[in-house]
Amino acid sequence: MIIAENVKKSYKNGAVEVLKGISLKISDGAFAIITGASGSGKSTLMSVLSGLEQCDGGKILFGEENLTEMNEKQLTGFRRREVGFIFQQYYLLPHLSVDKNVRLGADLAGNKNYREIIEKVGLIEKLNCKPSELSGGEQQRVCIARALAKNPRVLFLDEPTGALDEATGRNVLGYIADLQKERGFTMIMVTHNLNVAEMADAVIKMNSGIIAETYKNAVKKTAFEIGW
Repeated sequence: MIIAENVKKSYKNGAVEVLKGISLKISDGAFAIITGASGSGKSTLMSVLSGLEQCDGGKILFGEENLTEMNEKQLTGFRRREVGFIFQQYYLLPHLSVDKNVRLGADLAGNKNYREIIEKVGLIEKLNCKPSELSGGEQQRVCIARALAKNPRVLFLDEPTGALDEATGRNVLGYIADLQKERGFTMIMVTHNLNVAEMADAVIKMNSGIIAETYKNAVKKTAFEIGW
């Protein structure tokens, strides 16, 4: 379980307060959505929950580990060991093939069976292609495979379909949801799209640095049932 207690985060020497005392719990194996308007603090919350940044106050517990007691070296080790990331930007190395881009994630976990995940996302026939030879949806699927090749406990996603058209976006969300159900990892996605929230177990709505509302979906929709 991930637990945040009164988490605060500011920038510009405290002049810009972004998180104003966030408290939440996310169960193991859950799919949680963090949503809100631009500037509401949702991406900053993802950054501190995942250990990309340290909070200025409060506590973040990741299972038995306390992220707020870790130094930068310890946080780096924690991220390598426990979490995967998928962003709107692909961040693929252009000179490496699909196989080698995904292997970068696999090597962090000593995963020798990483091609299994490439096959799961439907890219086994593109194994030797470079990113420039792939469509946007295919590049995002390489990112998914690279993140999951680490076998992370928690997968963090920041607007993963923001740069994709509707059909491709639905397919990518479908791949992610199917893999999460199959592998049982916790998934935390940041999005401004409330339609995507209908796929989640739990929804956290943010406004001006605070949690304005949380709720659970009694019935979850698939990527092909939601609006767009």
